Amino acid sequence: MSEIIKVGMADLKVCISPNGVTTLGLGSCVGIAIRDPMTKIGGLAHIMLPDSKSIRGSEGNIAKFADTGIVELVRLMEAQGAKKSRMTAKLAGGAMMFAFQNKSDLARVGDRNVEASKQKLKELGIPILAEDVGDSYGRTVVFYPETGDFVIKAVGKPEKVI
Repeated sequence: MSEIIKVGMADLKVCISPNGVTTLGLGSCVGIAIRDPMTKIGGLAHIMLPDSKSIRGSEGNIAKFADTGIVELVRLMEAQGAKKSRMTAKLAGGAMMFAFQNKSDLARVGDRNVEASKQKLKELGIPILAEDVGDSYGRTVVFYPETGDFVIKAVGKPEKVI
C-alpha cells in the first residue's frame, strides 16, 4: 500500500515509489518536484521565498528559500541513491494572489519565486520538464515519483497532470 507524504509550507520531503508527496496551498509559494526516473526516488520542496541571502537571520529554515531548499532536496535524494545527472523537475505555484496597484518586489513574490527556482535548477543542471505557474489562484499538488505525474488541483479549475 502506497503512502502520500505531506509536505508543509517551507518544508521538503523525499519519497521512494510507490509513495507520493503532496503539499497544500501553493499561492505565491512554489512547489518544486524533482525525480530520478531510474531509481524512482523523488521529492517535493514547498518554498516561500526566492533568496535566503536577502533576509537577515534566515539560516534557520533552508527549506523556506529556493536557493537553499532545492539544493537540500537534491542532497537528500542523492543520500537515498538518486543521481543528480538523471534528475528532472516540474514546477507549480508562483501565483500573484492579491491585486496590488504597483508592481513592487513584495507584490511580485510569486514571479520571483519561480525565477529563483528556475535559476537554481539551471545551475544544478536539472532540466524542467513542465510547469504550471503564475496566474492568480492557489494550487494543491501531488507528485508521484513512480510515473513523474505532478497532479495539480485548484478550486474551480479542472484537475491537471503535468
